[in-house]
Amino acid sequence: MSTLAVTDARAALSDILDEVEAGGEVTLTRHGKPVAVVIRPDMLRIRRGASIIEEAGLLRERLIAARKAPKPTTGGISNERAEEYIAQIRADRDAS
Repeated sequence: MSTLAVTDARAALSDILDEVEAGGEVTLTRHGKPVAVVIRPDMLRIRRGASIIEEAGLLRERLIAARKAPKPTTGGISNERAEEYIAQIRADRDAS
């Protein structure tokens, strides 16, 4: 993998394309900071595919963990108790 400043890359486009066509990568920099990477289209698809597969694996692990986690209890609080809480919150808010 080679690195070129954008200003140098303008003059070396043909060489950059030759390197990329041969399977290499070229990082373009602006003021010393990477701003782009030139790669072959098929390599981009491979990288995207690998990323998607990795994300799917993480999702699978989370789903398995969620399946094993204890289920939340249902029932909650009664409507009357909820109304009491709301009334208390409003009273405290109005008192402030």
